[in-house]
Amino acid sequence: MKVLIAGASGALGTPLTRALITAGHEVVGLARSSESIAHLSHLGAQPIQANVMDRDDLLRAISGVQADAVIHALTALKKAPLRHQDMYATNALRDVGTSNLLAAARKIGARRFVAESMTLGYGYGDWGEKVITESDPFAPAGSDAQLERHVAGFRSLEQQIWEATKAGWIEGVSLRYGYFYGAVSLAPLLQNLRRRSLPLPDGGRAITSWIYLEDAAAATVLALERGKAGEAYNIVDNEPVHNTDFFKFLCEEARLPRPFSLPSWMMHPLAPLATDFFATSMRVSSAKAVRDLGWKPVIAPTYRQGLQQALHLLSQQEQLSKAS
Repeated sequence: MKVLIAGASGALGTPLTRALITAGHEVVGLARSSESIAHLSHLGAQPIQANVMDRDDLLRAISGVQADAVIHALTALKKAPLRHQDMYATNALRDVGTSNLLAAARKIGARRFVAESMTLGYGYGDWGEKVITESDPFAPAGSDAQLERHVAGFRSLEQQIWEATKAGWIEGVSLRYGYFYGAVSLAPLLQNLRRRSLPLPDGGRAITSWIYLEDAAAATVLALERGKAGEAYNIVDNEPVHNTDFFKFLCEEARLPRPFSLPSWMMHPLAPLATDFFATSMRVSSAKAVRDLGWKPVIAPTYRQGLQQALHLLSQQEQLSKAS
């Protein structure tokens, strides 16, 4: 299958590009910068320079391209978002960017469209002991104007895909990933922990469902090949974890001091979105993906294996850097 990936050089896009090529697919990757173009060429993908937020530029760039599928894996995040405005560009990619990519899919004759969504689309807040499945309402309207702006991005992304699928010209699939992590994302986090510049809100007993990036990429390949049109799939590991336990284990494995805590009322003005993140508690089930896609997290069935693997890779990279 020939696959056009928007976001092919990103956190998910890089392992996804590798996984698709390993599985025998041909990858065309959209990129904006010369660095991303070089990165995609190194991975073995065919790079195309285009701005997905500019429909005319995008359609002009893909003129003459034919592909069987499009994967929307775009975000505008360079680091962990702390403030609400840090998410605005990514919200736009889920809204306007999805519209433009659907237009591109129609132009290149694609029949499949797989999109990156998130479990946060179920809504911020404390879900208690409830186990969230795909049958639960997704992207419900909320009362908090700032959080609603983020949830609306998820709502727009999926509504557009389902409408196009219902119209019959595309087979849309949405993947609601847990919170991503891997060696690339842990590197700056570890730097902040070493500097003692990453406080956590008090009472961090909220529960989070995570997913290691390479396991997420493997799920995406299977969704491309086997996902049912008009369906969403939760993609999370096997063990939701208290945020405090996640960071405690990370610090122990990395031999770093545990982050200090601040009262939420004190942290919120400095990092309002991060505070809302740490206050959101949800247990998410990926049983549907396991059953229908034949997927399971192999590299990191739980956060413990994932953090150990990421730290091992970072250690190897550090040793290679010193050797060179």
